[in-house]
Amino acid sequence: MKDDVNKPSGTKATAHSAMPAPGFPATRLRRPRQADWSRRLVRETTLTVDDLIWPIFIIDGENKREAVKSMPGVERLSVDLAVKAAEDAAKQGIPVIEVFPNTPSDLRSADGAEAFNPDNLACRAVRAVKAAVPDIGVMCDVALDPYTDHGHDGLLSDDGRILNDETLDVLIRQSLVQAEAGCDILGPSDMMDGRIGAIRQALEDTDFQNVQLMSYTAKYASGFFNPFRDAVGSSGTLSGDKKTYQMDLGNSDEAVREAELDIAEGADMIMVKPGLCYIDILYRLKSQFGMPTFAYQVSGEYSMLMAAVQNGWLDGDRVIEESLIAFKRAGADGILTYFALDMAKKLNARRG
Repeated sequence: MKDDVNKPSGTKATAHSAMPAPGFPATRLRRPRQADWSRRLVRETTLTVDDLIWPIFIIDGENKREAVKSMPGVERLSVDLAVKAAEDAAKQGIPVIEVFPNTPSDLRSADGAEAFNPDNLACRAVRAVKAAVPDIGVMCDVALDPYTDHGHDGLLSDDGRILNDETLDVLIRQSLVQAEAGCDILGPSDMMDGRIGAIRQALEDTDFQNVQLMSYTAKYASGFFNPFRDAVGSSGTLSGDKKTYQMDLGNSDEAVREAELDIAEGADMIMVKPGLCYIDILYRLKSQFGMPTFAYQVSGEYSMLMAAVQNGWLDGDRVIEESLIAFKRAGADGILTYFALDMAKKLNARRG
């Protein structure tokens, strides 16, 4: 009789009064897929304009634009046109743009001294954008490859080795002129050991405490970077490869160690680059650290998709958004992508 104490009055203890075991037909996972409103209602991962960072390339001159042949639809822009691009981005609600300079060849040198010229192309672009569009965030790349005549991210010894500690001094100087120009986020992409701590300390010591650091924490020695090197003009100058400082493509635990160090040294945000081939790294870092974590959909990923779209092999409207959703689903808080402006327009039009 004790078994019947909590049963509702008038019911019998039968097998049918228990909750049905999960499974078909009681569970039909297709039910929520039947209508657009229902799919939207239960969607686990969404992409918004707030998730987008737009990288743009800067060239010297005025009212000047140049197509990047290996990146269909992407152009290098003079500073005045970069300001207009920033205005377009702000109108669409894009939170941040990142500027990458294509430094004239006569200003490139072995020591990358143009990187810390306060009137270099990147700094001029930052000042112009912040003056015209003060509410948009501006991010700057911290690395020497756009400024060296050998195309590497660091200084070289006479026998061709990357000089880690000597490079840190130059990166600090580069960071400070960018901060002085008004840069909101510094993105060290050089992969030198200790650069996050060194740059953070320099910012603290010079009253730039509020400048944020988005570390290129897990930047792999990838074959997907070549179109970017075309865009910034370093592909023709690069001697050798970057495998002694960028990460080995087979390593995952090492990315965790890199993230631990960068976070301890003062990174506000961390990044995985490239994106799709290293989406497992993105998931692992976000899961383990819970830090603001970003993915860079790099030039080769962009060009690969665009080539297929232009040839009619893929539906651009579908696969571009699908690729960006993949980053969000893996844990990305945001995505650096050359599709940012077009994607923002589509998302805004859909929202009405």
